[in-house]
Amino acid sequence: MKYGLIGKSLSHSYSKLIHEQLDSKPYELLSFSEDELDSFLKTKDFLGINVTIPYKETVIKYLDEIDEIAKEIGSVNTIINTNGLLKGYNTDYYGLKRLFIKSKIDVKNKNCFILGSGGTKNTAYKLLKDLGAKSIHIVSRNKSNNTITYDELNKRDDVEIIINTTPVGMYPNIEGSLLDLSLFTSLEGIVDVVYNPYQTRLVTQAKLLGIKAIGGLEMLVEQGIKASELFLSTQYDSTIFNKVYSSLYYSRRNIILIGLPMSGKTTIGKELSDKLNKKFIDLDEEIEKETNMSINDIFSKYGESYFRKLEKDITLKYSKETNLVISTGGGIIKDKENMFNLMSNGLVIYLTRDYDKLIYSSSRPLTKTKDDYLKLKEERDSLYKLYSDYQVDNSSSKEECINKIKEIFYESINY
Repeated sequence: MKYGLIGKSLSHSYSKLIHEQLDSKPYELLSFSEDELDSFLKTKDFLGINVTIPYKETVIKYLDEIDEIAKEIGSVNTIINTNGLLKGYNTDYYGLKRLFIKSKIDVKNKNCFILGSGGTKNTAYKLLKDLGAKSIHIVSRNKSNNTITYDELNKRDDVEIIINTTPVGMYPNIEGSLLDLSLFTSLEGIVDVVYNPYQTRLVTQAKLLGIKAIGGLEMLVEQGIKASELFLSTQYDSTIFNKVYSSLYYSRRNIILIGLPMSGKTTIGKELSDKLNKKFIDLDEEIEKETNMSINDIFSKYGESYFRKLEKDITLKYSKETNLVISTGGGIIKDKENMFNLMSNGLVIYLTRDYDKLIYSSSRPLTKTKDDYLKLKEERDSLYKLYSDYQVDNSSSKEECINKIKEIFYESINY
């Protein structure tokens, strides 16, 4: 084997996708038991490997040499084999540093709190110390001399920076979150190392509260590039990050269309998905398939509350998937859980339309007349605006609307 990743559960790893765009290939994913790990590292039949949970500390005893940063952290995620001599590095340090730089979260002289007591917390601790944090606290479920509990954290009024190093909120359990951020009145920034989904519930809540926040995808890409540079004794130019990150972002991010009935979500969504080579999902159509009933019949026979339960289940299912264009029902925003889930992988577009140009029909249960429509708009407009990343008017041509959303999507990559 030339290059690869070793760990225990690798089915959702993005590492192969990253290294296939670099020169460190072929790149393999190898799931090992501890006995298999021992044999592999003693045989040394590789040029360079990355290491992930749960072996970042275990591998240290097999090394002939360890980089100073990795030694201080006590964790290794990259190993180079040079003529049978193994040297360990920690490229997560550089990846995590990128998150702070990109998000413009300044930790100097700030009170910082690290969630989690696993190996990644050591990387965060070292980086925060190097960046000049005023104080660094480890938060764990279990109290110890070196940690505080989540209950203790919730009572503090000096929480300025939070770094999540736990897997809480990670796919497939995207609904998970350790904290209610509204409790922390001094909070300035959230950094979450989880990269799948694109943004965890923690990051989503922070953004809705107007707090700087970033998820772990850029960290993953940066540490992968640093590892590849070590594997090959080379240095990539700055454009390589843009190339790798943009590719992952494009194929992993969903576009979510929200808005009132008759705003054109389904029509726009279908054509947009074709142009962006993404799969199209209409949540209302999925509900109809699931129940073998029309939306109108569901409302008539079982009522709105029953429909909303079906909608919530379908929404969660597709929120976990990637590379989709999702058209939602007009009332999706009435349940914040729906929107938190959709936002985990989704860029949310609020489609609007000139109500004087609409044709009203009794076939739509909540907007049979213009008055119905205006009443619904008054009730929901603030929620559409709260949860959307962008607002796009669909009163002119279909092509103009689609091109505007495409432009927004490409710009959102931010490179």
